[in-house]
Amino acid sequence: MDTELKRLAVEGSAAIFVAIDGKLEGLLELSDPLRLETPRALRLLRRAGVRRISMLTGDKREVAESIGGGIGVDEVHAELSPAGKLACISQAARSHCTMMIGDGVNDAPALASAQLGVAMGARGAAAAAESAGVVLLIDKLDRLAEAKMIAVATMRIARQSVALGMALSLLAMAGAAAGYLPPLDGALLQEAIDVAAILNALRALRIHPLLSNRINLAADKVQALREQHQQLEPLLAQLSDLARALPTMKPDQQVQALQALNGLLRNELMPHEQADEQELYPAVSSLLGGDDPLAALSRSHQEIFRGIHRLSRLFDPLQNPIPEAAMQDIQRTLYGLEAVLRLHFAQENELFSSLSP
Repeated sequence: MDTELKRLAVEGSAAIFVAIDGKLEGLLELSDPLRLETPRALRLLRRAGVRRISMLTGDKREVAESIGGGIGVDEVHAELSPAGKLACISQAARSHCTMMIGDGVNDAPALASAQLGVAMGARGAAAAAESAGVVLLIDKLDRLAEAKMIAVATMRIARQSVALGMALSLLAMAGAAAGYLPPLDGALLQEAIDVAAILNALRALRIHPLLSNRINLAADKVQALREQHQQLEPLLAQLSDLARALPTMKPDQQVQALQALNGLLRNELMPHEQADEQELYPAVSSLLGGDDPLAALSRSHQEIFRGIHRLSRLFDPLQNPIPEAAMQDIQRTLYGLEAVLRLHFAQENELFSSLSP
């Protein structure tokens, strides 16, 4: 049990102990996964002009720093109470224009204090939505960056239209003052200038700052991919669970467990990855353009297939018990295969979600 608690502390998870008749029987592992679109949203916000991004959280510092460093924030403030988040926002507001994004009750005071409070309204707390100035009704953080890009582009077009209308009107008035423009012609010309300014302003309707607004992958394909990944999630967890449990298992149990896992990898995982390579990737590549836009993901498929084949070659069902050297290689292969699969699934989910309507 101590080993499990240490592992959970390293991974940033919480544990709930389960007892039956006063006897400890096990524990439940709880973790708060990172929003799928968060890394992409932060990159888009920087592209939209946001210069500094801070992470305010009540989580443990070790967990917060590991997540914050991975998604690219500038600074991490961990183990904060609602008052602590409010203090951070108040301090930043003294020298910067502040925007706070949150979805929980603990975020409400900071949302109200920030110059712009943004609440995730789809699944967030009502208190956060009531405290914020902006509520995102779609549960996708990258829509905030899109809204900022649209706002900036719209203001640029509005200024252009105002400048165009005023410049043409001044020229028309100068011509009329010099006697070159009769009143009736001047009135008609002014109408034409107004129409020109309005038509220029209507360009704002064609603003599509993100690729996903111009190239859309069918929503059913994205949903099918998510469901397949959810179905395979227990298999991914089984890889690391078996790697940890192998040294404590009996020899015949080791062989049986490895044979069962090998069957699942070949009968469930490999067909999924092969279907992605042969059907899904060509469809997405045709949308993105270029010679081979999904080459990196295809390379991950090669590593996954190599890991599965390596695992099947490392253990021999006739060898009982499994030699120590082979046992260590099997454990390394299991951990490595899980890491590659989790990274690959995360990359696919992020990419294909960004292309969904």
